[in-house]
Amino acid sequence: MDQFFVLVVDDEKEIVDAIEIYLKNEGITVIKAKDGVEAIEKLNEHQIHLIILDVMMPRLDGISTTFKIRQDKNIPIIILSAKSEDTDKILGLQVGADDYVTKPFNPLELIARVKSQLRRYVNLGTYEGRKKMIDLNGLTLDQAAKEVAVNGDAIKLTPIEYKIVAFLMTNAGHVFSISEIYERVWKEPCYNAENTVAVHIRKIREKIEIDPKNPRFLKVVWGIGYKMEK
Repeated sequence: MDQFFVLVVDDEKEIVDAIEIYLKNEGITVIKAKDGVEAIEKLNEHQIHLIILDVMMPRLDGISTTFKIRQDKNIPIIILSAKSEDTDKILGLQVGADDYVTKPFNPLELIARVKSQLRRYVNLGTYEGRKKMIDLNGLTLDQAAKEVAVNGDAIKLTPIEYKIVAFLMTNAGHVFSISEIYERVWKEPCYNAENTVAVHIRKIREKIEIDPKNPRFLKVVWGIGYKMEK
């Protein structure tokens, strides 16, 4: 299963937390923002696959935020609002929203709409993480052949090393903690797995980096975790 990241934007913390619980049960990672300004900042910091966006928010409302996002991004957007009038729904769709859910909402219906939009996003081929070939300035991942190469030269990786590289490359630019990497790759809870992950990271660097001590691709973000450079 691909790892999806959903940005939930609402100034009501209780609603954001409730949505996060349901999305996490579906294996979806949630990034939170309390208004449109923070949402734009999060979009620049993380790889986001879908946005759930409230209309009535301070600083920058949902309609204006949708308009700004649509200037250069094609990420699915679901508008979330207490307003049920057709004019508000039409306005949201006109500025670029893909769907509209009215508060109070059935959480299961919202999750169904999220999954539907993600499927459409993937099937249309606009989701970069599903491309068969990923190239990060010379480091390439062939997902069909399950091969990794540096400047055209194939790299021999163990199955676990490949899974780590594939996970980080399909989410390039996003920083993951050691526990997140372990749970995504090994598919089990992380208990005292710091050394296990660190050893695999070191071996991967020895294989893909020209100078492992000054890595070009697989970077450490001190105190947080690791990321694959875009």
